[in-house]
Amino acid sequence: MPFHFANVLLFSATAILFVFGSLLAGHFLRPSAPTREKSMIYECGEKPIGQAWFNFNPRFYLIALVFVIFEVEIAFMFPVASVYKSFIEKGQGLLAFAEIFVFVAILAVGLAYVWAMGDIEWVKGLKQDVIKAARQKAEAARKAA
Repeated sequence: MPFHFANVLLFSATAILFVFGSLLAGHFLRPSAPTREKSMIYECGEKPIGQAWFNFNPRFYLIALVFVIFEVEIAFMFPVASVYKSFIEKGQGLLAFAEIFVFVAILAVGLAYVWAMGDIEWVKGLKQDVIKAARQKAEAARKAA
C-alpha cells in the first residue's frame, strides 16, 4: 500500500517541478524589452478609451452565477444520462432516476428562491421591497379567497 502512495507523491512532485521548471526556463529565455505601447491595456487591437476601472453593475454577476449553476447541472447530469441504459439493465434505473430527480429538485428550489428574491430581474429593487411586495401579494390572495 505505501508503494501506491509513493507513486502518487512522485507523480505530484514531478508535475509541480515541471510547471515551475517551465516557468523558470521561460523567465531566463524570453526577451525583456518593455515599452510604453507594450504596457498599454490591450482590448481586441483597439486603443483604450477612458479609464480601465469603472463601476460594473453587480446584477450581471448574479445572472452569471445562476447561469453557471445550471451549466454545472448539465455537466453532472450528462454522464448519468449517457449510461442510464446500463443502470436499467442492472435493475438500478429507478435509483438513478430518483437521484437525478432529487438533484434537479434541489436546483429548482434554488431557482425559485432566486426568482422570488428578484435576483433575475434586470431592474431590481431592494430586498425589503421584494419581501414587502411578496407579503402584499400573499395578503391580497388571502383576502380574495
